[in-house]
Amino acid sequence: MTRDLEGDEQPLVVRTVPLDLDPSASLLDLVPDEAPVSWLRRGDGLVGWGVAAEVRTSGATRFSDAAKWWSEMVARAIVHDHVDEPGSGLVSFGSFAFGDEPGDSVLVVPKVVIGRRGDRSWMTVVGDWPAQALAAAEPAVAPAGVSFADGALDSEAWMTVVADAVSRISAGSLEKVVLARDLVATASAPIDVRWPLARLSSGYPMCWTFHVDGLFGATPEMLVRRERGLVTSRVLAGTIRRTGDDTHDLALAAALARSSKDLEEHEYAVRSVADSLEPHCSSMNVPEVPFVLHLPNVMHLATDVAGVVHDAETVSSLQLAEALHPSAAVGGTPTPVAVSLISEIEGMDRGRYAGPVGWMAADGDGEWGIALRSARVSGSSVRLFAGCGIVAESDPEAELAESQAKFVPVRDALGSA
Repeated sequence: MTRDLEGDEQPLVVRTVPLDLDPSASLLDLVPDEAPVSWLRRGDGLVGWGVAAEVRTSGATRFSDAAKWWSEMVARAIVHDHVDEPGSGLVSFGSFAFGDEPGDSVLVVPKVVIGRRGDRSWMTVVGDWPAQALAAAEPAVAPAGVSFADGALDSEAWMTVVADAVSRISAGSLEKVVLARDLVATASAPIDVRWPLARLSSGYPMCWTFHVDGLFGATPEMLVRRERGLVTSRVLAGTIRRTGDDTHDLALAAALARSSKDLEEHEYAVRSVADSLEPHCSSMNVPEVPFVLHLPNVMHLATDVAGVVHDAETVSSLQLAEALHPSAAVGGTPTPVAVSLISEIEGMDRGRYAGPVGWMAADGDGEWGIALRSARVSGSSVRLFAGCGIVAESDPEAELAESQAKFVPVRDALGSA
């Protein structure tokens, strides 16, 4: 575990005050290109910039090491919160590796955070209060000269891997495995991540648009939200690509809701989440039938699992995320067997793709999504990710088409306006 902290043992002095913001204004327009972070949905959420404190962790203890660091930070912090909303006061943003090895994880406290929730807005500053009033930042410039190339595996090689997984499932080794692939985009100059963030936020308002330490995207899947004693998790599994024709898409949605293959895949994922949350809840609600979530590019079978937590004093939202990760939605069933198979045949390093990403407050409440529809930006290069749930009935060509549909949000976001 490594640290990067101004005055490592000094307490953070944190102040949150109300802001009078135009409800129609984009929070991303206020963010400068200085280690930006974001967590937005339907225009509300949190954005921030700068680094007041940071910890990087890795390996099997990446979550517990980060949780310990955070509890120590909170215990020393001096907080003046004049707003008292979820996301005000001292908050951290995190992004965690999918697997125990390799990969690094990060938890960061921004110097400045702007939040909005309904008709309330606020600003949190760590350290000295800025001398200048809040103003619109220098706008991001569109990526130039973007070209795309295959990542670790080309289409034919990836379909061969899918066929291998199907044969192992048919042989009874496991019930489901989630296989991912990557695509590499290269621009002619370093990419300002605020550009794709703004386009994802406006194009996919029902998703959670995020960025932490180079990993960005618009995820439709909430791994866990804990707020004032209530916990929720949105499970997605079972996908079909939209055609753009509303009448045809309604028929496809009805077919998805009746698909035995997709319903089976979805049931695995819901059961995985419910079993992991149950020890932390005094009561739970697990709907028997999923609904169809309509997004601009795809439709998903979705289920919202909810519960009342009984151990909020000792278990934070980050620890709940650890308990849930990896769910069957991003790993498979049985999950240990599926994750082992991913390491054996997937042929790439996921890094923080499909790991938990989100934010956490000083009291342990927070929101953690699954880093899907995502990419990792580094200078002028962007590595895009997409994954598909493979079961016995899976067809490699159909899974390839599904993965291509899941690349669309980030791929389009890298284009010009």
